[in-house]
Amino acid sequence: MHHPGPPRFTATGRTLELAPTDPDPDATYRWRVETAPLTSRVSLGDDAVEFITPDVPGTYVVELDAPDGTHRQTIRAFPGELAPANTAGGASGMSGFASGSARTTGRSGGVSGSGSGAGSGGGDGGGRPRIQLYGSVEGDDVVVSANPQPNPNSDRPCDSLDVEFLVDDRDTLETRDVTVDGWELRVPVEKLPQLARVHAVAVGESYSVPDSVAIERGRVTSAGRVDAEGHSTADVDADVSVVRLNEPPEWSTEVTLYEIYVRGFASDDEESGNTFEALTKRLDYLEELGVDCLWLTPVLQNDDAPHGYNITDFFSIAEDLGTREEYEAFVDAAHDHGMKVLFDLVLNHSARQHPFFEDAYRNPQSEYYDWYEWQENGEPGTYFDWEKIANFDFTNLEVRRHMLDAADTWAEIADGFRCDMAWAVSRPFWTELHERLKTRDPEFLLLDETIPYIADFHDLAFDMHFDTTLYFTLRQVGRGVEPAEAILDAVEQRQEVGFPDHASFMLYLENHDETRYIVECGDSEAYAAGGALFTLPGVPMLYGGQELGQMGRRDALAWDHANEALRAHYESLIDARNETGALRYDGAFSRVDYECDSDRVVAFAREDGQKYVVALNFAEEPKSVSFGPSVENRDVVSGETLDADERGLYVDHVAVLPVDE
Repeated sequence: MHHPGPPRFTATGRTLELAPTDPDPDATYRWRVETAPLTSRVSLGDDAVEFITPDVPGTYVVELDAPDGTHRQTIRAFPGELAPANTAGGASGMSGFASGSARTTGRSGGVSGSGSGAGSGGGDGGGRPRIQLYGSVEGDDVVVSANPQPNPNSDRPCDSLDVEFLVDDRDTLETRDVTVDGWELRVPVEKLPQLARVHAVAVGESYSVPDSVAIERGRVTSAGRVDAEGHSTADVDADVSVVRLNEPPEWSTEVTLYEIYVRGFASDDEESGNTFEALTKRLDYLEELGVDCLWLTPVLQNDDAPHGYNITDFFSIAEDLGTREEYEAFVDAAHDHGMKVLFDLVLNHSARQHPFFEDAYRNPQSEYYDWYEWQENGEPGTYFDWEKIANFDFTNLEVRRHMLDAADTWAEIADGFRCDMAWAVSRPFWTELHERLKTRDPEFLLLDETIPYIADFHDLAFDMHFDTTLYFTLRQVGRGVEPAEAILDAVEQRQEVGFPDHASFMLYLENHDETRYIVECGDSEAYAAGGALFTLPGVPMLYGGQELGQMGRRDALAWDHANEALRAHYESLIDARNETGALRYDGAFSRVDYECDSDRVVAFAREDGQKYVVALNFAEEPKSVSFGPSVENRDVVSGETLDADERGLYVDHVAVLPVDE
């Protein structure tokens, strides 16, 4: 079905991309504005991919004539002053930050010391609200209830927030059968089609990231939340299920991620027949460490750059690594070890050695010329003066088809995608890919790399986000540029920029693009920062060798020179998170009163039934810390009793302390 997707929320002056889904490059598509506010002058052209910029607040309906019929998509445009501040206003959502780095190119907005650059507010600076939708069957009705929350920086009371609902244009639920009363939407069960999707935003000083639910009757897979046995993952009543569509897969919130740089992780193995066999031999080590999800850097055919991100064939495994069968054997072995595997999906660009680009370069007659973006000087579009790649043009249906087919191919043998440079790819494309993949496997994970992170990317696009703000802040704290308490600001910034409460974040200190944390910041700082990964809300990620004290960014791992104390530290942290519910995804996070004579120390609370106080010390020597709550002096991480005196408990690098009931 070529329907362009769910309804859209925007503001006047903001540009939206309109595109058919599951496109046929040989087909004819035509857009038109079917209805618009009376004074609007908006029109659309004749391209298959079009752009619309609402000029008057109100509701717009666009129509797409496609080979399978005419499809309607509703667009709700709010006044321009309600547009969230500093969110992407263009069609692509480009961030202006270098991929793989949280170092800013300009002034950092939001919290001091963060790498986000994303402001939190709307027109008057009060901040972007948040929303969550829930559903239930009440008597003869299905009720979708909204839970809107004001921005933490706003003085607006919760009950002053408005909620606007939109029913999905793709479903056959009739508007006359829907009743909206404030924060509730009701539908009689007898009027429900097999599938009805409801979307909503909270509106205050600005409008929130949308949230969505699917109301399902019987076994429905197109909503994207039915398990392999055909049972819905939501509460069921009268054969009706209400399913939240923006929740991350449950398994993904419980894991410890581990990035493998494929051409360095096991390069010391001279006996294995291929790289995947060598990697397989390391699975016992990773299982013993406590890792249960692997992200491999790209494994596709490339231009011989060892990182693999300059791809020359999106459908073939790199010859220097092995065959597709050998890659699949590695994935199977990882599964046997209880590990999920993430495939590094690179869609924004190809290598300039890709045969399509070589044919198109300075050849406007090439059938692939329109696949790429071009500058006026005849060179391809790219970012940051990267000389070996060329950006694809996602207004070309052949490009979209090629990338959808590539994603389909590798989703068959992966548990999720880590999506490279997600900010530089067509935003509607991600929504299409999200639904396409979730329809087949509701538990498939989509992890985005956007620098800075983008709250709107949690709307029917990505389940988990690189926490670039926390990454940058931990670097600043480690180098002594910011006090340790800036870490709390970084965590709270998630809500301030508008991420919903159900959003999931990947926490990291380093990756293949960055200097090792221990090199840039120091040994003691590395121990404390490691503690932050496993005690702050989010999903921790280790970059291969981080636990060994590896110094080189992409060097072969120095297995014979491992820092055994650091590795034991990480093993203890992994165990502590696995065994302590408060430290995991659902654990509440809050500030806590504490006193210390050093700004290299920070403390906070986590709670999930039992409450704990966590203290992190980035100083070289232990620091005494006293806490407002009464805590036990038994550290959950080390299992040891902390030294104490009249000034408090002495914290070395990290301590997790149960609060006395």
